[in-house]
Amino acid sequence: MNKPLLTTDRGTFGDDAPPRSDVAVSASAISAPAAARTPAGRGLVPVLAFSGIVVAVMQTLLVPVIADLPRLLDTTPSNAAWVITATLLSSAAATPVLGRLGDLYGKRRLVLVSLGLMVLGSLISGFTSDLVPMIVGRAVQGFALGVIPLGIGIIRDELPRERQGSAMALISSSIGVGGAMAIPLAALIAQNLDWHWLFFGAAALGAVAMAAILAVVPESTQRTPGRFDAIGALGLTLGLVALLLPVSKGADWGWGATTTLGLFAATVVIFLLWALFELHVKDPLLNLRTASRRQVLLTNLAAITTGLAFYAVTLVLPQLLQLPESTGYGLGMSMIATGVCASSMGLAMMIASPLAARLSAARGPKVTLMTGLVLLAVAYLAGTALLGAVWQIVLVAILAGSGVGVAYSAMPALILGAVDQSESGAANGLNTLMRAIGTALSSAVVGVVLASTAQHVGSAEVPTLEGFRISFLIAAGAALLGLILAAFLPGGQDVRRSAGTVPPFDVNSARRYGDVAEEAADSLE
Repeated sequence: MNKPLLTTDRGTFGDDAPPRSDVAVSASAISAPAAARTPAGRGLVPVLAFSGIVVAVMQTLLVPVIADLPRLLDTTPSNAAWVITATLLSSAAATPVLGRLGDLYGKRRLVLVSLGLMVLGSLISGFTSDLVPMIVGRAVQGFALGVIPLGIGIIRDELPRERQGSAMALISSSIGVGGAMAIPLAALIAQNLDWHWLFFGAAALGAVAMAAILAVVPESTQRTPGRFDAIGALGLTLGLVALLLPVSKGADWGWGATTTLGLFAATVVIFLLWALFELHVKDPLLNLRTASRRQVLLTNLAAITTGLAFYAVTLVLPQLLQLPESTGYGLGMSMIATGVCASSMGLAMMIASPLAARLSAARGPKVTLMTGLVLLAVAYLAGTALLGAVWQIVLVAILAGSGVGVAYSAMPALILGAVDQSESGAANGLNTLMRAIGTALSSAVVGVVLASTAQHVGSAEVPTLEGFRISFLIAAGAALLGLILAAFLPGGQDVRRSAGTVPPFDVNSARRYGDVAEEAADSLE
């Protein structure tokens, strides 16, 4: 028997409750004429996509100089690794928090806050060569990742439903597009200018994105009533730090070390207590009842496996391309040439995203997600054999980029098709967090594999071809696991609507929230 439902101004609650996304928006959003919002959409999508690309640039700008960080910062490799870890931790903790704040106080406002913190963090890092200020700057930069879920929420609030699918697909995949395309540019700067210009360039891009947001993106009238759950935010932050610290540093500390095992145990305790609190607080940071719905839960689990599979190619291919030919399998390419090859992955994502939106509109986002995961699995399985020439590696990068672009493009539609509009920012923030956890797991797993299979070449240890192949097999396994999870997602008409198909107008539901005649006229048009 279905559980009774409770309908309030915040939405419909209950494990079996269908989403209200078709008609359940606030009175202000319903009463606002569609024509008043349509002009904002003309430049809105490119600006939000550009903002997502700027965030990706921030995340990947140190890729060309990772190996040189100990020398540049005059520290040990273990300490230098905190420059990368700090961004991972802050972005993971901040993303769902910023999404919730956007639901409460305005998504555009929080996009500007996120980009502003990125600019501040970039300037802090740009003006220092000391370890501690660099770590602080990188941690502040990490808050920028909230731009992605907030941008997706703005799309849902501002654009007509028939345009939402393709727009969300572009925003969702912009993080991968920007990351892949930023690598060659960052390599060019690192080779020809002082490396601090990487941060100054990121700050300039962030400032441009903020100006564009102010000029083009309107502040949504959609608001979620309630208060910000500060205790829930603190609990989530502590839990994520306890989880991601041993994941990212376990190889250095030792996987059986007391610190590593203690933090994993603390993770379990913290998240159990946090979940109990969230289930009983009036205005939770994350609605766990909504997050436990099959469509949301399985999509988020698939996001972890997709993130794990995606990051493997970004870790393996640059090393394979740059290793000296004397190893017998390295291709001896320069940093810039390697970046150009890696950019093919970003171009593939850019091309795949609009195609994925069309597939979602026609067949539903479930089919799109499964298609992307199949492409990912094929890319990695083929990659175990196609590692002997540049064209082969580029082909693997294109296949993997297409798979990630298609898979990521489907996730916002699946999430937003199962949650109330008032929870769109927090729900997409959680999905972005799951992707970040997947990339963190990928970094840890691939790092262990490559380290355990490394060989000595002269005085240095370098990864082996066997290690690269094992990493690809693990990534293929992650993609196939995601495919199995996606197979259990609900399909059908309700899910396809979230990809951009105009739904039938439900007079009885809309009458509770606003002007029925006006909404009916808009829907029939």
